[in-house]
Amino acid sequence: MERIVARENLKKALDRVKRNKGAAGVDGMTVDDLPAYLKVNWLAIRAQLLDGTYKPQPVRRVEIPKASGGVRLLGIPTVLDRFIQQAVLQVLQSEWDRTFSETSFGFRPGRSAHQAVAKAQTYIASRHAVVVDI
Repeated sequence: MERIVARENLKKALDRVKRNKGAAGVDGMTVDDLPAYLKVNWLAIRAQLLDGTYKPQPVRRVEIPKASGGVRLLGIPTVLDRFIQQAVLQVLQSEWDRTFSETSFGFRPGRSAHQAVAKAQTYIASRHAVVVDI
């Protein structure tokens, strides 16, 4: 948790959340409101994170119409929770990503479905008998 709440990690997380923009959560706070909110409330939030008492807010439920009819439910976390999630992600990803297989492409930075398909095609072209997609 100390690495998660470290100043440099938090600055990167805030920059990422600002860059991603996104809608407000249940509290109505926008990405533009977050820096001022953190200036006033960060010490209390940090203490909650470090002692394990921080509780994320509920997500705002939004219905997105599908082209084929019906709706898709979308959950929008508060910008504060997105900020904290990003800070956690940065630390965990730096630790865990290097332990994953070189042939793993799902939900990894700098990797895409297109790269996975290209890799599968090279295996097929080199006469591998099996390509696994999970």
